[in-house]
Amino acid sequence: MEFMRRKMKTIVFLNALVTVIWCASPRCNPEDEFLGRFCKEPEPEKPKCVDIMMNYCDDMSYTHTMFPNILGHRTREEAELGPEYLLLSVVHNLLNGECTPDIRMLGCSVLVPRCEKEKVLKPCRSTCEAVRKSCRHAFEGIEMAWPYFLDCDRFFVSDQEGCYDPLEGLRVTQEEDQASIDNTPEEPHTVIQFSYQSNTQMNSILKKTAAQCPEIATTYSIGRSVEGKDLLVIEFSNNPGVHELLEPEMKYIGNMHGNEVLGRQLLIYLTQYLCSEYLLGNQRIQSLINTTRIHILPSMNPDGYELAAAEVQGTNDPENEEAQNYYSWTLGRGNAQNIDLNRNFPDLTAVAYGRRRHRHFRSDHIPIPDAYWFDKVAPETYAVMKWIRSIPFVLSANFHGGELVVSYPYDLSKHPLEEKMFSPTPDEQVFKQIARTYADAHATMSGNNSERCGSFGSIGQDGIINGAKWYSFAGGMQDFNYLHTNCLEVTVELGCDKFPAEEELYTGWQDNKEALLTFMESVHRGIKGIVKDADGNGIKGARISVRGIRHDITTAENGDYWRMLTAGIHILTASAPGYTRAMKKIHLPARMQKAGRVDFVLQKADVEPDIEEDYNIPSMGTYERFDPYNQFERYSIREQNQNREERQEKPWWWSYFSRAHGSAPTWLLRID
Repeated sequence: MEFMRRKMKTIVFLNALVTVIWCASPRCNPEDEFLGRFCKEPEPEKPKCVDIMMNYCDDMSYTHTMFPNILGHRTREEAELGPEYLLLSVVHNLLNGECTPDIRMLGCSVLVPRCEKEKVLKPCRSTCEAVRKSCRHAFEGIEMAWPYFLDCDRFFVSDQEGCYDPLEGLRVTQEEDQASIDNTPEEPHTVIQFSYQSNTQMNSILKKTAAQCPEIATTYSIGRSVEGKDLLVIEFSNNPGVHELLEPEMKYIGNMHGNEVLGRQLLIYLTQYLCSEYLLGNQRIQSLINTTRIHILPSMNPDGYELAAAEVQGTNDPENEEAQNYYSWTLGRGNAQNIDLNRNFPDLTAVAYGRRRHRHFRSDHIPIPDAYWFDKVAPETYAVMKWIRSIPFVLSANFHGGELVVSYPYDLSKHPLEEKMFSPTPDEQVFKQIARTYADAHATMSGNNSERCGSFGSIGQDGIINGAKWYSFAGGMQDFNYLHTNCLEVTVELGCDKFPAEEELYTGWQDNKEALLTFMESVHRGIKGIVKDADGNGIKGARISVRGIRHDITTAENGDYWRMLTAGIHILTASAPGYTRAMKKIHLPARMQKAGRVDFVLQKADVEPDIEEDYNIPSMGTYERFDPYNQFERYSIREQNQNREERQEKPWWWSYFSRAHGSAPTWLLRID
């Protein structure tokens, strides 16, 4: 009997189990659909709001998120293992604290989006665009692409779509911190960090400065070095990026020799000073920027600087001062091809000397000889030549080291056998005035007790010298500026030590700050005006001649011109092919602070047969001929391809991500 009862219970249990199994939806197998079997997948559990449990996102203004997130990560663990979260964890170190926590919190709004009432809310596009505008330069500074998951159009929405501000909590904290600060009024001032920067850090500073002062500053590249580094220029103007009628343009160039570094540092500091002081209401700086277009290229030779900086750092031995001095005078002077950039420009001075007895010859706008392009032209030289041909520069200074003096053209002696021979340009008096402007405003340069380095013989006691009288050389940049364009350039030697110690940078800035500002202001000396036709249209390429000075300048695109002159009486002539000449007599007072306005109106006339011939030097070709056989382009592409093959290494920050879970984040690599 007992056996029969146990058997009946077993049968009842099995029937119940079969009933449960029969009532349950059968599991789907791959062959079910093919055999016509009915099956039903279990409905997935609906996502719910969960607590934020990611360390680098625990300070958001909200506490709940949802997975899958906006990027499709299904779980918190998957998101934490991704390269996106890894980037947020190291971004503070990568950017040296700049733009954080803004970038981190913006990224968290995508990785752990806000969740309310079991629904994901997307962050505001306007917040993303604001952060991107102010922080993109920081990523460019370390040669990193803007992260794909911070794409403002892709992962962020507009206010009308119901977004939230992911930086809301940060702003509340900042307002509370500001409220807690003592309200004692403090004199506003410019803060500059007097230290050396790498090329990447320098470019980051320039872009950050332009971002801080977008109304008056912008950056642009004029080309690349041999090793592919940007030759980055920052421009200051009340209308950056635009040539304004009658507004003079000037430029500063530093670090032409890579191991002569004080000029590079001074120009970096100058850009920060101009931006900050303009915003602080400094009337002198505001007046300068509102009336002048200023272009600053802190480093013309970033490759040479990199080599010099590495060598100086490697020989930083207090007991081996002799080695330090040797290295600072040699290594990094040339570019990566070991070309001395200040010997690499076309030698137009020799051309000027050879043609000076020609009846109609003038020492201006001399074409580049075709033969020049068949020698080795450095990409840095090529970039600067194109730059100064494209902008109507009036005044310029390039900064060097090794002496304490301002040198002015010509650099090449007028006698081939004389290495130290006074060789003036037709604008000798103007150049002496320009050179004295910097030397006299410098703290010590023009003083009788100033330290002279004696590297190339005796230097004049007033702090200025004719270049060829100091020492003669061909292919210099300042001679090229004068003989090929309207621009008057001088060379400023900033001191005996080419690579001064970091603690000396502040003194260098104090010694040169006033001279840098005064020199820029001096671009407004002399005369300016517009050359028009009878209908009031500006005439491009008209010539302005000054009696007694065999060096003309030409008008810019809209007929405006600038001519630096010394005080006194001058007779001016304006001329252009197809127009009659016009002449005016002017008087420039000695203490005149602004350029005098002298306009000309030229009447139509038949072209005189010999006028067109006067504008060109026989057998030299025309001014417009620039690399006519495309020699540089062919050579440059070949060199760049070789360099690209040699330099396949990843950026310095790549090691942060090389061991990341899954595939490496190649989306962080910039594609130029």
